[in-house]
Amino acid sequence: MVDKALEANGNDDLQGKTAIANAKIAYALYNDLFSGVRWAELAEAGARPQRLLWASTSTKDPAYPDTMYVDGLIGPETVNTAPPLTVEAFMDHGTVAITLTVGIDEAREQLAQLKALGIDLDHVTDTLQVDGVVAFADAFAGLMESIDVQRRQILAEDMRLSWSVPGHEDVVQAGLDDLSEQDIVSRIWAHDHTVWKPEPTEITNRLDWLTIADEMRGNLDRLRAFAAGVRAAGYTDVVLLGMGGSSLAPEVFSTVFGAVEGHPRLTILDSTDPGMVLDIAADIDLSKTLFVVATKSGGTAETLSAFKYFYNQVADTLGAADAGDHFVAITDPGSSLVDLAQTHNFRDIFLNNPNIGGRYSALSYFGLVPAALLGIDLARLLDQARIAACNAGGAGCPPAQSNSSALLGVLMGELAGAGHDKLTLITSPVLDNFGDWVEQLVAESTGKDGKGILPVVREQHGAPGVYGDDRLFIYLRLDGDSTFDAQVDALKAAGQPVVTIPVANNYELGRQFFLWEMATAIAGQRLGIQPFDQPNVEEAKVQARQMIASYQESGTLPEVEALPAAADGLHTFLSAAKPGDYISIQAYIQPSPAADGALAKLRTQLRDIYHLPVTVGYGPRFLHSTGQLHKGDAGNGFFIQLIADMPRDIAIPDEAGSPESHITFGVLKTAQALGDGNALRQAGRPVVLFDLGSDIVAGIDSLLG
Repeated sequence: MVDKALEANGNDDLQGKTAIANAKIAYALYNDLFSGVRWAELAEAGARPQRLLWASTSTKDPAYPDTMYVDGLIGPETVNTAPPLTVEAFMDHGTVAITLTVGIDEAREQLAQLKALGIDLDHVTDTLQVDGVVAFADAFAGLMESIDVQRRQILAEDMRLSWSVPGHEDVVQAGLDDLSEQDIVSRIWAHDHTVWKPEPTEITNRLDWLTIADEMRGNLDRLRAFAAGVRAAGYTDVVLLGMGGSSLAPEVFSTVFGAVEGHPRLTILDSTDPGMVLDIAADIDLSKTLFVVATKSGGTAETLSAFKYFYNQVADTLGAADAGDHFVAITDPGSSLVDLAQTHNFRDIFLNNPNIGGRYSALSYFGLVPAALLGIDLARLLDQARIAACNAGGAGCPPAQSNSSALLGVLMGELAGAGHDKLTLITSPVLDNFGDWVEQLVAESTGKDGKGILPVVREQHGAPGVYGDDRLFIYLRLDGDSTFDAQVDALKAAGQPVVTIPVANNYELGRQFFLWEMATAIAGQRLGIQPFDQPNVEEAKVQARQMIASYQESGTLPEVEALPAAADGLHTFLSAAKPGDYISIQAYIQPSPAADGALAKLRTQLRDIYHLPVTVGYGPRFLHSTGQLHKGDAGNGFFIQLIADMPRDIAIPDEAGSPESHITFGVLKTAQALGDGNALRQAGRPVVLFDLGSDIVAGIDSLLG
């Protein structure tokens, strides 16, 4: 709080020093109080000193050392309440020494300088005290809400999650019993990597999603202030540049909540299609647009290509001096994006907790920065997640049968092991995009080691007879919405396994994010796979990079045979498909409502003819969602790649701020399509490539026959 006042005064000499200076003076007063003749008499009569407690001592500003408020506050008769991450950091590289009695005169001088600058420390501490009480009161209210919800469920003997799995009840119960016997839930909360694998690699450093809702509660003031600053600056649009885990949760928030009045609208760019890039550019006013560059690694090719293009557009329109103010970064500490953001003077940089994988990051900065910009009540959203965490054992370990996350995970894992490995999500229409988020989480987490759960989302519902016997249906139903009640009842009557999850309101999305993350982690345990890595994702990227290198050497991409769109070619390709297989349509075409409709028609016809699940993904978006499963599962997919003419194309700058370019978005997208096709073939997957030509809808109609 003092740093902000110092920044406003143009003083950076005193920044980061007031808290410790204040503590040292307090400690000096403390030592004076509990010493001398009078205190000696009291101590002899049994009096004991009241110790000073420093709370809480995590470092909020990433510019400062992470052990700053432990190293600097060491002295006898004190208590330091540090959060686990800070304790771990101190154990690793903290300094043990008496520091509270060092530099007292310097501390007094620093506080005197503050007063001379007009900064009232009494006002600062009074404000922080009031804010602190409010924060604790809010936390207590959240705790009481959690207790009340669980109490009402117990009294009503009503679990929020209901299920009907004819013929599989015994295997589910055995799974639940085994979960309890192995103490799996408690071990997950203890970050025990042996739940999944003997080695800790990419497990122990990927589990902070368990407590991210609590961690982000401490960052709400920063998020609110940031969002208020964006509104005050007159921004009317936010364009998020990101792929997979960096874009899917923000897309859910945008479609489910929309923008609160007075807040900017949010547009997602998760494509390298040049037509899509140009359409977004034409739809915004660059002078009133904020670009959020979101990538965990800092090196995502699609995201950085879009950044370089839009940075040059903003710099050319508004001037290089003002361009950086239109960009915000969300990334992990130490990523290359941090350097890029600092070089180009980004408006802000949000450093995410690095111990969270991208697909588990919905409730971290990756999801909450866009949510704050939309005007969503973040405290309410996080409280719902914390309720789910409590139910899942975060405040003790309830029996597996009353742990909704554990139950869903066992149902997913055990049913998949019994052959029902096509998880089909039926959602209330407003929750469709939540299905896209679940698709990435489940596919990328479970599709490996020759196993996998295939998520099927946005499927047009059919009569029970069009489905095979390899489905598990999960009905995500918003209270009051009966759109698909009749279809779900028909599935139950036909003996299909069905799980129903009611969602009371939009804010219960916070609960759903955690529910599915924990369930997916448990499903991985049941299947014997590691749910936090993605060993096959790099294969398509390597192939694409080789294609691009070839293009830069020769000026052309390698020749790959593409068939003209025709129904006989498609049905010849699918003639080898058998029960238990699935069909994946990979559409490397420009997304549009017309293309959506044509693809939906194609997938429905193929499902009804072959009685196989059919998934659809726009490329390269799906590479960051289902691409891992396509190459890591049991190899029972048939892959239909669609490409089309790209009449519009644009150059990708080699560097932000430079006009030089050696590749276009069209070339990058084509290389990604061909590279993924090669990666699939090398993994032994059947692939066919159709060229839709200049008319996408007509080309898809030709496949329908």
